[in-house]
Amino acid sequence: MKARHDQHFLTDRRAVRRIVALAPVSGRRVLEIGPGEGVLTAELLSAGASVVAIELDGALVEDLSSRFAVEMASGQFELVHGDAVKIPYPSFDIVVANLPYSASSPITFRLLDAGFESAVLMYQREFAERMAAPVGTPECGRLSVMVQTYADVELCFNLKPGAFSPPPQVASTVVRLTPHDPPYFIADRGVYADVVRELFSHRRKTVRNGLRGGRAALGKENVERVVRELPEEILSMRPEELSLMVFAMIANLCVPAEE
Repeated sequence: MKARHDQHFLTDRRAVRRIVALAPVSGRRVLEIGPGEGVLTAELLSAGASVVAIELDGALVEDLSSRFAVEMASGQFELVHGDAVKIPYPSFDIVVANLPYSASSPITFRLLDAGFESAVLMYQREFAERMAAPVGTPECGRLSVMVQTYADVELCFNLKPGAFSPPPQVASTVVRLTPHDPPYFIADRGVYADVVRELFSHRRKTVRNGLRGGRAALGKENVERVVRELPEEILSMRPEELSLMVFAMIANLCVPAEE
């Protein structure tokens, strides 16, 4: 069976219970992205959550509307037909979801921007491990830096392909994200994101050359100012060698001072 819209439905009931137990969902408004056939949805509702779900597949929307008609009528369940990469998110406290793996990055970044109390999310195992890779090590990348700037990352447990229908070609990992304020002052979150993206787009280059390679996105004058003001020690490093403090320093130097 081929997965529709890159969605592999979680069928392991024990795993579903473990996922829901990782977040205090009772009495909370929970966002679920890609509810699929509603296995996780049903467990969330049983645990006392008020669920708002975003589903792309129109056929699944019809099935979910029928299955949870009583909960929809009572207001405990709300269903949004749309693409979670594009549409505005409804208000929510916690997010619990088996994400479509091909959209993991954009959805995760959108969730961090939206804000939440806690997130329990299913990812491809390799993706989850990259997210948790310590910043400043060869394994880290844009994903590691961006997520760890705004949240603690906890790898909770792994699942084999047989826990899903149809089985994916990869192992999966459940991750819990707990938001926190950035450990260092960030003058402009958008500029920070641009700097991290551009540096890792040129990760084989030094910081100096990576910034200059990103002049179109960061602004030529901004880049030249940063290159003038950064110590040579930092300019000669590679992006994976930098700490969160240094990423914040570079981004803040990219923000022009107000006149």
